[in-house]
Order: sequence, then structure tokens, then C-alpha cells
Amino acid sequence: MIRWQLLRRAAQRPAGPERIGRRWTGRALALLVVAAPVAVLAPSAAQASGPAAVAVPSCGITWGSLEKTVTTSVPPTVNSVVRGVRAGRHDCYDRLVIDLSGPVSTVRVFYTAQVRMDGSGLAVPLRGGAKLQIVVSAPSYDAAYRPTYRPANPRELVAVTGYRTFRQVASAGSFEGWSTFGLGVRARLPMRALLLPGPGTGARLVVDVAHHW
Repeated sequence: MIRWQLLRRAAQRPAGPERIGRRWTGRALALLVVAAPVAVLAPSAAQASGPAAVAVPSCGITWGSLEKTVTTSVPPTVNSVVRGVRAGRHDCYDRLVIDLSGPVSTVRVFYTAQVRMDGSGLAVPLRGGAKLQIVVSAPSYDAAYRPTYRPANPRELVAVTGYRTFRQVASAGSFEGWSTFGLGVRARLPMRALLLPGPGTGARLVVDVAHHW
């Protein structure tokens, strides 16, 4: 009887520091097990904004896709001619440059269902989801009808493989003082046309087509 009473009192005795410590140690381990996956899955702010983050250029392009016409005070009788065609890639657009021997009076750049040859009206096949026709008041020949620009392949004036927007650049002929070019692009995207002076006494017709809206 006495032994049973002693055991009962021991069971009713408040837990000592050692027992309390054991109890809280177990609870702390349980909390760590639950919280550990959260700590692993949540990256720090420094990691989220580290060197791996890729900056996207802010283009702010507002050109639209309607026809662009550039006119100057240069008389149409000025004998400027086409010298060459080249292209380049930029962060927000692809650029086509038509080199001219001097200033010109008129440029037209517009989307069309089909680019056609000067004079004959024959269709010019172009790759891409949309087609731009570029018309400039400068022939590709001089006053004696000698060519001033003679591409090796009129259907592939510039190598644009790997360009984000351009798909093909082709000649559409030169007739009665005008030259026409076809530009196949990925889609009907914003574009602009610029007439810039230089280098030297020459001039440049620049056509930019954006990578996206």
C-alpha cells in the first residue's frame, strides 16, 4: 500500500526542469522539420535580382504600321542614284539602309499584299507574314543607263538569317528614275522611314521595323 501511494505521488509531481527541457526540445525539432522546406524553396531578394536577371529594353515605339511618306525640298530632277543596300540589328528593331549618292525628293514605304516589279507589274515573292514596298526617287543607274547598283542576287540583297523581324530583302527593279525594293518581315509590325544625310555628299534611306508592338 505504501509503495502504491509513493508511485501515485511521483506521477502527480510537477515536471522538473529536465522533463520540461525534453518536452520543448521535441517541439522545436518538429517546428524545424516543418519550416525547413519553406526556407529552401523561398529565394532571397538578393538571389531574385542577381546577375542571372535579364534586362528587357524599354523601346517605347509609337511608329504604327500605316504608310510612311517622306518628301523634301530637293527637286526631282536631281540625279541621285542608288549605291548599295545593307542591314543591321538593334535591340528594338531591324534596320534596312539604302545608300544613295545624294539627297532625293520622295520616299514611300507601305505594307502591301503583294510587292510588284517596276514597269512589268510582276509579283516579287517574299518570305514572311507581311510585305513592305519601298519606293525611292532615285534610279539604280546613271544618266548613261549604266548600273550604279548591281546585286549578285536581286532576290537576296542582304543576308538576314537570324534577324528577329526581317525575312528577305529583294529588288523590285528600277524604272523611269525610281527604284523599288521589297522587304519581307515576320508580321505587320510598327515601322518608320528616315532620310539621313551622309556620309559625305551622299544620303541614306533608313527603314526600321520593330521587333514587336
